[in-house]
Amino acid sequence: MSASAGSEVTPENIAQVLEHDNKVKVAGVDVDGILRGKLISKKKFLSIAQDGFGFCSVIFGWDMHDRTYFKELAISNKENGYRDLVAIPDLRSFRRIPWEDNVPFFLVSFFDPVTKKPVCACPRGLLKTAVEKVENAGCKAMAGAEYEFYQFRAPGSQPGPERNSSSTAAFLKNNPVEALPSLTEGMFGYSITRPVHNQNYYYSIFDACEQFNCNLEGWHTESGPGVFEAALQFGEIKDMADRAGLFKYVVKSLGSKYGITPAFMAKPREGLPGNSGHMHVSIVSNEGKNLFFREEPDPSPKYPDLTHLSDLGRHFLAGLLMGLPDIMPLFAPNINSYKRLVENFWAPVTVSWGLEHRAASIRVITPPTASPKATRFEIRVPGADANPHFALAAIVALGWRGVEKKLEIPVPPLGKGEDVGGASDQGIRLAKTLKEANEMFMRKDSVAREVFGDDFVDHFGGTREHEVRLWQEAVTDWEVRRYIETV
Repeated sequence: MSASAGSEVTPENIAQVLEHDNKVKVAGVDVDGILRGKLISKKKFLSIAQDGFGFCSVIFGWDMHDRTYFKELAISNKENGYRDLVAIPDLRSFRRIPWEDNVPFFLVSFFDPVTKKPVCACPRGLLKTAVEKVENAGCKAMAGAEYEFYQFRAPGSQPGPERNSSSTAAFLKNNPVEALPSLTEGMFGYSITRPVHNQNYYYSIFDACEQFNCNLEGWHTESGPGVFEAALQFGEIKDMADRAGLFKYVVKSLGSKYGITPAFMAKPREGLPGNSGHMHVSIVSNEGKNLFFREEPDPSPKYPDLTHLSDLGRHFLAGLLMGLPDIMPLFAPNINSYKRLVENFWAPVTVSWGLEHRAASIRVITPPTASPKATRFEIRVPGADANPHFALAAIVALGWRGVEKKLEIPVPPLGKGEDVGGASDQGIRLAKTLKEANEMFMRKDSVAREVFGDDFVDHFGGTREHEVRLWQEAVTDWEVRRYIETV
């Protein structure tokens, strides 16, 4: 069996596919987009491949550093004993891990052991539910993802595979973040020479992504010290979310082998651009016809930017714009996320859109710069730190709400030359902090509650309240440097 996913895996052929294996790795996705899993014997896996197995619910009861949330949330808490959930492997997700001797790998989804329904906060389940409405209408949701990320040379490491390096987290306990050495210095986007500096690492990521079935369409340096950008291969949206999360797994795994720490946090360096996680989305028919494209150009559109955009596309865009302020924690889930979403850094800060406008929250891509089949929206608000399943679920849910309600676009397009948000007299400023965003998300009449339900909003909102509280209680380096001697 090759390192790639190979032929389709079914309950009937799974034993044959794993004939020469003795172990399997499985993992699910938590609310922060982190893979949580384990290695199990082949015998165990074959016994649970269809009905699932018990998986401790605490992965929905603690944060990214395994600290239980300060407020008890419904899925996992003391009262229910941090009970097990049912984790069911998705046989369609089969692939082999090339950097781990081709061990078989499967993603799992989480279900309530009593009701048998998907756990409300399971990222794969939330996206699946959002996409079902589109599929029930005889359509498919398609997506692509682009990730920028900084890379640091782990202190004490030397270039090359299989080098043990000291922990970056341990280093930062005793040193300022500014002391972390960048993989490369200076600003050099789209360089064809910089990747030669770390050639084995650079090409191994591209090749491993192909072997691990999260293929890259483009892979280049971005402007910033040690910054790379990856464009993942376009595909159906549920698969795209899986592949986006698995791409981070590839980069982090190979980075550790080369003594490199990839950083997908939204703003690792003060005074430099942040890391985006742009999402490209379109709706197609079951036959593959792009439904955002208008066959005959509109001779008198409300705005010229809409000339080649279909009615369905316009309603989808309206849904995105009208719901955007209420779902911001799904695009910008962390305290640091909002350090990226500031004026003058090519990051969107208001409810805004525009044809081929990279300063807008939503960039409309249609002919003449794109082919009809490539007509799509680029949602530029999410950072590289966003959970791709939640971000894509929000895009689909908001856009399809616009289609169902036949919503009208609420603001004019961003004018050329305007680089911060919407029209000066109508643009709505997006939340400036996670606290502000989460209060919008959790309020009684939030669009988020309408499209995702109270259970999810209460759970995810509770996890963000935890993040805000930890930030409010933290004493930062900036505070100490500024006040320790002078006040």
